[in-house]
Amino acid sequence: MAQKKNPKFIFVVGGVMSSVGKGVTASSIAAIMQARGFKVTNVKCDMYINLDAGTIRPTEHGEVFVGEDGIEADQDLGNYERFTGNTMTSLNYITTGQVYHEVIRRERNLEYAGEDVEVVPDIPNEIIRRLRAAALKNEAEITIVEFGGTVGEYQVLLFLEALRIMKVRQPDDVAVVLVSYLPLPRHVGEMKTKPTQYAVRSLNAAGVQADFIVARGEQSLDNRRREILANVCNLREGTVIAAPDVSSIYHVPLSYHDQEFDQRLLKILKLKPRKSAF
Repeated sequence: MAQKKNPKFIFVVGGVMSSVGKGVTASSIAAIMQARGFKVTNVKCDMYINLDAGTIRPTEHGEVFVGEDGIEADQDLGNYERFTGNTMTSLNYITTGQVYHEVIRRERNLEYAGEDVEVVPDIPNEIIRRLRAAALKNEAEITIVEFGGTVGEYQVLLFLEALRIMKVRQPDDVAVVLVSYLPLPRHVGEMKTKPTQYAVRSLNAAGVQADFIVARGEQSLDNRRREILANVCNLREGTVIAAPDVSSIYHVPLSYHDQEFDQRLLKILKLKPRKSAF
């Protein structure tokens, strides 16, 4: 069984701005890990107090994705299914509302044995419990976890705290991927790295160091900007991954493989590939 060893987690977090492709990134990472011979699953963490996406305004967020067990969730779960062929259920979708609801339920049932219940550590611990439950139920060796929003938003802090705790406790079992947009001002004619540098500092302020930066943008990243980001953001060589706009999202896993993203992720997680990929 896959769970004889510690399950591995790859966290995908956003920097600078949302809606730049974290869902496709998380789906593509799952696809390349799967292609390397590992059993994977995906989890989407939304920062909403809503218990599910069923009551969220569709004109702003789009139609909901309905999971196998009826969960009304973010559309990213649809991407997860399409890229991996895995079935998504309520275990693959976590909201802030669900987390607080469960902590309060447990407190009312005296399940904390009379201890005071606090935002920290009880909320992050409940997030961790849910992530591990998703990995266990899906018998996943690698779980790819996507955080909605961006690192600079207040509502994501407790999820980042859960990530920090997991990384401290089991550093070889957790990898962190920051997806950040590099703007290309027309009057300048070159991609700018400063917004991404700021996002990395915001992530560092939460006690988390990114292992990789996925650099989203209209164009592919050049070597000069790769070097700047690696040097300023404390990253190893080869851990800044270019993610330019493409004609089809299904080209993204192939692009990641071409940049050896799969091999480098496995190295961080102390895993050896079982297949030669695509």
